[in-house]
Amino acid sequence: MPVSAGESAYVVVRLRPGGEVSAFPARCPHRLVPLAAGTVSGGRLQCPAHGWRFDGDGRCVDVPSLGTTGTPPPRADLALPWAVEERHGWVWLAPERTTATLPPRPATPPAPAAAPVPPQPAGPVFHNLEPSLAHAWHPVALSRELRRGGWLQVRLLGRNWMLRRDGEEVSAEPPAYGVRERLGVIWLAPDEPADTDLEVPEAADRRFVPGWLPPLRSPGPAGPLADTFLDATHGPFVHATTIGAADVGEVAPGEITLERGGFTSVQEQWCDNPLDPEVATGGRSLRQRRRTTYIYRAPFQLRLRQEFLDSGATTTIVYLLQPEDLDSTRLYVCVLLSSGGGQPLPLPAAVTAQVVLQHQILAEDVRSQETLAVRGLPLDRRDEVHVPADGRGVALRQALCDFMAVGRRQLAA
Repeated sequence: MPVSAGESAYVVVRLRPGGEVSAFPARCPHRLVPLAAGTVSGGRLQCPAHGWRFDGDGRCVDVPSLGTTGTPPPRADLALPWAVEERHGWVWLAPERTTATLPPRPATPPAPAAAPVPPQPAGPVFHNLEPSLAHAWHPVALSRELRRGGWLQVRLLGRNWMLRRDGEEVSAEPPAYGVRERLGVIWLAPDEPADTDLEVPEAADRRFVPGWLPPLRSPGPAGPLADTFLDATHGPFVHATTIGAADVGEVAPGEITLERGGFTSVQEQWCDNPLDPEVATGGRSLRQRRRTTYIYRAPFQLRLRQEFLDSGATTTIVYLLQPEDLDSTRLYVCVLLSSGGGQPLPLPAAVTAQVVLQHQILAEDVRSQETLAVRGLPLDRRDEVHVPADGRGVALRQALCDFMAVGRRQLAA
């Protein structure tokens, strides 16, 4: 359970039934995930997002992405409070060394305190109201959401905008630098954009059949969501009931190629492919090898091209994020399916099944974000502990720093 002591927040757990109480800092040092949502396994406290495990002394004893022979970095260890003691039916914490003695049993029990809010990153974060975001194209609605002659109110960067469609033209009030339609989405740029468009060649490829998920809203900032979509290490823990291969935790560092406005990264790993029709007939195993090409464009546009090497099928997923407010992000997700060279187009039922699966996966990511409770994506590398498999996350943070610098120069001009 989460508790507070002075200005610090902790998680109090029993690592073994009937054992002593242990207290840990409230957040995992890796991606600042609240450990109150973690589990106890084999006498260890396990982070719910990436499976990092800590013993009773706060030592990080397992980082799954490093494999069985990997050694957790020293910064992964948790700094425990000076003392933890049970007395009078309560747990007492001393964050720092002290000579004070525990008070006697009080006559009346204290009123229960509200659950403490885990501490925020010490350094700067990239949040949904970052001023430089005014200099980017942002998705604000699906094209089909705005009918001819109709209007639609949207939220972007803490402001309300009214979209109107007059014939084929879409306008915005208050006036923006530009409004356009692209990839089946309406985009709005409040000021002169400094970003680079995400290219989606599959959208014009007749071998691919598209399917849009219903837009979904996440109660948190867009930066951590983009970090999640680029991450290959959370699958066994966040997506254990859908596609996560629970017994495959090791993740090799992916190749990263820096490009204008972002980067491209390629990675191969094992995953479960429940929608492969050959799995049901026994023609192929559920566990399959997948090559994923990640394409990211700052601030919040991503394309993941997943090539299933056993079947030849390809699934491309496009993620477009709309930063509405500090605590709200709208998500637009499109899946484009191909059965592979020389194969017939995917049937409507297959597209529907893939949309349903991706909606389940996205809902799992959103639930994971709900527990995160951070203002934005930390930009200071000292606020988090990075391991080799986090290369895309590090590249994302650098790309946002670069974008922020360009945007702020334009603001100052």
